[in-house]
Amino acid sequence: MSALIHVATLLQDAARADQLHRCARAAGAQLAFLQGGDPTLTHLLDRLHADGVRAVRLEPVSTDDLPYARSWIGRVAGHWRRQQADPPVIEFGGRTVTGGEAPLSSPAWEQPPRYRHHLLVCRGPRCSARGADETYREILRSLVMAGLTDADVLMAQTGCLFPCNHGPVAVVHPDGTWYGPVRPDGAERLVREHLGAGRPVDDLRIPRTPAPIEGEA
Repeated sequence: MSALIHVATLLQDAARADQLHRCARAAGAQLAFLQGGDPTLTHLLDRLHADGVRAVRLEPVSTDDLPYARSWIGRVAGHWRRQQADPPVIEFGGRTVTGGEAPLSSPAWEQPPRYRHHLLVCRGPRCSARGADETYREILRSLVMAGLTDADVLMAQTGCLFPCNHGPVAVVHPDGTWYGPVRPDGAERLVREHLGAGRPVDDLRIPRTPAPIEGEA
């Protein structure tokens, strides 16, 4: 018995899971997520292995960055195979996953990185529907143009950050400045003024009401 798995590789894929599931079913495949969605690739492999599947073929979907997909799908599949007794044959990218792939751990990933700002960019369903993908790309482009590296700004895409009415939403830590809606033109200003020069962009900020102190009315 064999199975085809479509592997969604991007964090934002979770926001369009229904579409990806439909595409997988039309291709006679099952869908797994590398990040951000369920089932994860390892959990789906667990399920298929328990069902007696003896051959699995992995196909990345939803990404133009094939080197990234090959690297991380191979790592995750190899990690899973190393944990199994009598695992199925796993084919990916024209080769067989052996378990000898690069591990998930590395000395370079032992400590939290040093950075001045931690930037969270919401990729939840509402923000994604309102163009968070374009916002993310413009932030990334602006960081490169400004010469800001991970040592300056550590950027992470997240699930829902909750003030969805202001989407696309972004948050700068450690100062806790919330922004939205952040369109591509605002993304460039956020990078240039706040992350580069340390000046919050007041007209893009989301007003925040302080939480009441416990015991106060």
